[in-house]
Amino acid sequence: MAYMILIVVIGLIVIFSIWLWQNSPGSSVFVATEKTDQFPEVSGYNLDRKEFIFPRDFEGEHNLIMVAFQQYHQNIVNTWIPHVQELEAETPGFVYYELPTIKEMSLITRTFINEGMRAGIPDQTARERTVTLYIDKDKFTAALNIPDEDDIYLFLVEEDGSIIWREKGAYDAEKAGALQEILQEKLNLK
Repeated sequence: MAYMILIVVIGLIVIFSIWLWQNSPGSSVFVATEKTDQFPEVSGYNLDRKEFIFPRDFEGEHNLIMVAFQQYHQNIVNTWIPHVQELEAETPGFVYYELPTIKEMSLITRTFINEGMRAGIPDQTARERTVTLYIDKDKFTAALNIPDEDDIYLFLVEEDGSIIWREKGAYDAEKAGALQEILQEKLNLK
């Protein structure tokens, strides 16, 4: 009987290890640039377990990046979501992303966090657009001139990584107007 229990336990450990290996987000890669108006090269996995390397994998010509550092920041990000979804529907080449930014962690911890977020976000678009970064936050914030982690930061980034607009905090009409104005300006230049 003890032999059978041991075989079952070993089997479960093997199955869990294979699942963990196949589904865990890898460590993020971070390469800073000397330019303060350039989004650094950074990698992460979305909640559908797909790896992205930015700026290479930006899907739009104009990409709104919402960087959050704390779990409660999701409420602040959510103030922007209806507006950016509307902008995306109306603006050719505009795509938004959420980048929860977390310190480097172990494989098991990264998997636990990502799978927890995945389970809590049933919306498919939100899963695709949420790309978690597990990086040296000090280097990342320095590269983007982010002074603190007390709020969210937004960056409008061209497909080549050029930052053309930046903002901080919750949605309001003035900030949204500034974002729309720069997008309109970019679209009129084409």
